[in-house]
Amino acid sequence: MELTLRFFANFREAVGQKTLEREYEDDTTVGEVLESLTEEYHDLDFFEDGDLRPQLSIMRNGKDVVHIDGRETSLSDGDRLSIFPPVAGG
Repeated sequence: MELTLRFFANFREAVGQKTLEREYEDDTTVGEVLESLTEEYHDLDFFEDGDLRPQLSIMRNGKDVVHIDGRETSLSDGDRLSIFPPVAGG
């Protein structure tokens, strides 16, 4: 299946571009995609104690995966995964 991966802020800098088109096996989960990205881009850090870092926003087609199945959220051909780093401010 083909996915569109979109990166924001410092994640975009780490990857070197805003958008990637990637092929993955059917039944791939959000966690598996993020693990593969971590292996490829060593500056990316999506996990804490084996789960998604709580400050991240990972969106599948505009809906936060934390409200679906977290890292176990399934993906389908044509899905768009948007990855936002933690945001601080005040």
